[in-house]
Amino acid sequence: MSALTRNEAQLRAQFLDVQHYAVTLDLTGGEDTFESTTVIRFTARSAGDTFVELKPDELHSAELDGSPLDPAALADNRLPLTGLGEGPHELRIAARMRYSRTGEGLHRFTDPADGEAYVYSQMFMDDIQRVFPAFDQPDLKAVFEFTVTAPAHWTVLANGITERVGDRTGDPSGDGAGIWKSAPTPVISTYLAAVAAGPWHSIRTEHAGLPFGIHCRQSLAPHLDADAEEILSITTDCYDRYHEKFSEPYPFDSYDQAFVPEFNAGAMENPGLVTFRDEFVFRSAVTDTERQTRAMVIAHEMAHMWFGDLVTLRWWDDIWLNESFAEYMGYQTLTEATRFTGTWTEFGVTRKSWGYDADQRPTTHPVAPDPDAVPDTASALLNFDGISYAKGASALRQLVAWLGEKDFLAGINTHFTRHKFANASLADFVDSLAAHTDRDVHAWAEIWLRTTGIDTLTPRIEESHGGWTLTVDRQGTRPHHIGVGLYDRDPDNTLVPRELLTLDVPSDEIVSVSGARPALLLLNDGDFGYAKVRLDETSVETALRELSAIPGPLTRAVVWNSLRDMVRDGELEPAAYLATADAHLPAEADLAIVQGVLAFSRQHIADRYLAPEDRAEALATLTSIARTLLRRTEDGSDPGLRLAAVRALIDAATQPDTLAAWIEDDTVPGGPELDPELRWRILARLSVLGAVGEREIDAALAADPSATGEEGAARCRAALPTAEAKAAAWERLFHDDSLSNYLFSATAQGFWQPEQAELVREYVPRFYTEAIALGARRGPAIAEAAGRYAFPGHAVDEDNLRAGHAGIDDPAIVPALRRKLVDQLDDLARALRVRAS
Repeated sequence: MSALTRNEAQLRAQFLDVQHYAVTLDLTGGEDTFESTTVIRFTARSAGDTFVELKPDELHSAELDGSPLDPAALADNRLPLTGLGEGPHELRIAARMRYSRTGEGLHRFTDPADGEAYVYSQMFMDDIQRVFPAFDQPDLKAVFEFTVTAPAHWTVLANGITERVGDRTGDPSGDGAGIWKSAPTPVISTYLAAVAAGPWHSIRTEHAGLPFGIHCRQSLAPHLDADAEEILSITTDCYDRYHEKFSEPYPFDSYDQAFVPEFNAGAMENPGLVTFRDEFVFRSAVTDTERQTRAMVIAHEMAHMWFGDLVTLRWWDDIWLNESFAEYMGYQTLTEATRFTGTWTEFGVTRKSWGYDADQRPTTHPVAPDPDAVPDTASALLNFDGISYAKGASALRQLVAWLGEKDFLAGINTHFTRHKFANASLADFVDSLAAHTDRDVHAWAEIWLRTTGIDTLTPRIEESHGGWTLTVDRQGTRPHHIGVGLYDRDPDNTLVPRELLTLDVPSDEIVSVSGARPALLLLNDGDFGYAKVRLDETSVETALRELSAIPGPLTRAVVWNSLRDMVRDGELEPAAYLATADAHLPAEADLAIVQGVLAFSRQHIADRYLAPEDRAEALATLTSIARTLLRRTEDGSDPGLRLAAVRALIDAATQPDTLAAWIEDDTVPGGPELDPELRWRILARLSVLGAVGEREIDAALAADPSATGEEGAARCRAALPTAEAKAAAWERLFHDDSLSNYLFSATAQGFWQPEQAELVREYVPRFYTEAIALGARRGPAIAEAAGRYAFPGHAVDEDNLRAGHAGIDDPAIVPALRRKLVDQLDDLARALRVRAS
């Protein structure tokens, strides 16, 4: 498929104005393909030539203004439209299209629990052409209407309100078929068009005069019903809060949220029909932090209705105008409007570290890159990362702290008014902000949004008569508006806050403070800044000894992030971080911190940063932490913490006896009864340890014949420590092109295990050549999954690093895989440096 270039998009936008798409889909033809007929009305501003994008299984016919076009002219997903005269035109194309198994285009899924099929679209970037033809670029907005023929018992959802308008007789199934039409949309970008069809379980309501709905597979209906009140309450609370913040009303005719299977992203902001991965319909116990994550995604996607849907980027260099704003608004609005008031702690622990890590890799880029750095859609796809989401949101949080929320919101509302139902750029947004403040927001944008990398702030304290002097050393170039927390010990030896200073670095880099030197000084207290922070020597000692006693979870999150960065930079021994976790996690009250520290300790310290001979001791420490947390929650007072402890115990187990007893008894002593998620988690660990085999996996799948069960079984089979199991898993991964995106990822997750390094050693160099061929054959979604999940990250050695660098130099590698491998190899090199430090 040929990637659209920015230059091509600019020329086509100057040449064309697109008014309307009438899309007719027939979903009754079988499991592999569907029929797609589209009529596009557009206007040429002058005489000339252009093209429309389409990737059909078979192109039946194409007519321009009633005259046939040669189907053989279709090449590299482009159909030329030549000899256009100035004025209006009508293009009619009929084609057979192929369903996707990778979450791109129109994805079809058959639920193993009941045999029901579901389809949903993911038109993002350039995948609309897998469903119907389009002038596929964000600044050629148009009205969309869908007519969909579907099996009789299906419901069809789309961007606009849908209605079943009739039935088709003589359907091959013998059951007839329903014909559905959607209301026309306002003008939207091509990548935002959406349709979803299947025998959905739906819950509908009305709020503020607008129809709302939530939808899922029939097999998940009891679980959606159980959480419907929470999901709808979060949705309407955020809706109301956005209407308090924004002067422009919600711009579409309905608000449906469909939880769909095998979805690649967390969610997609299709106007009026947001699609979510259906893991957010919880069928097993989850922590409250995980409920908060679901709520944040709901808030994030609703923010997109304004940031991205009402006002859309002109080209993909400005994806931050979509994602950074939705990320910031999602967290902030959730804090303001719902029971989840500690969202910024979770952001600091999980999302911000994602941004910090991305900003230190060779693939980092500015939040708002130069347009020439995003020359085509293939390069744009690579920038949906920790920079565009987490760093961008952090920069906006810093902007709000510096500018003030009133002026910030005034600028946003001016931006909406000026550019609604149209497109905008970074310059347009900054001009809107500048209209409401005397501060130099243009300079701020150049410094914060056009540059790469992360600054490091380090305090130096010099005591003097009657006080002390704080000097903030800045390694970097950006200005920082930060809080500095001072904490003292009271007579009971408890840390108490003394004062929160507000500094503008570098202008306030030297500050004189009266009184005694504090026991703990913390730069970026409150976490409004985006910078790595270091602790002075006294504060490091205080933190390592008394971290759990520091008041305020957000403050503790900043300290944990500082320690994490010190480990990654070789300034703190991994074992010292693990000892700090052992000392303080048992007393930690914030679940997001507990989960974040446990994840870093297991996935990075135990599995990568420590030498293999030290791994067993690290797992023993994690087991001790988890057992202490479990004892602390035996009274049932904190089920989320108890669940986190049980998961950690399972993941750190080195002997099978205890886990096997839990499976046998169907419960955890002092913990919860086993639900499907815990059973599969235990079985996966027992598979790694060689304590179960195919017979036990088959029995578990028979007991849980769901999609999640199939993924769990695939993960377990790939984790079995036999040569035969590894060979079979490898064959499925790299040579079975019918494997869906989720089953691919599950199989890859089971394959590499640190305990099995010798068994899989021969596969490490094979990964690079076979992943390159796989990515070229199956496309960017599977290529990205291969780089993310199938990478041999357990092999922390120079041989793996050399093989990887040879792989990324292969000219056949697709951009999505190359980007992921460059990041993985940089993390691998960092792990080698940490081990050597």
